[in-house]
Amino acid sequence: MFTRCSPAERRQSLRFDKVFVVLLQTSDGILRGTGRNISSRGLYVEVSEALALGCRVKVTFSGEEGTEMTCLCEVRYQLALNYGETGSRGVGLRIVAYEVGEQQPLLLVDKARILH
Repeated sequence: MFTRCSPAERRQSLRFDKVFVVLLQTSDGILRGTGRNISSRGLYVEVSEALALGCRVKVTFSGEEGTEMTCLCEVRYQLALNYGETGSRGVGLRIVAYEVGEQQPLLLVDKARILH
């Protein structure tokens, strides 16, 4: 018998549910977004504009101590919720690499790209 798992049960890495501000750098400019959760492999961000599936974005977020971290991400999915007078739009991002320094190469998360 086949049983369906929830997305939380399928996840292989721990996620932290925390609200934080992120800056997304795209080929069209910079967007401000609201991060809703993050893991070592990805994050979900509420945004005001749609981002194309598969596009690459640089995501920068700051810690409470003022430290900044930037990572290169790929848009994996989009989500649009409409309720009442307002709605919410967001994107699921897969972290491809971390930026460890301006003059240093990106630190790759996964060498092989997995499509599903």
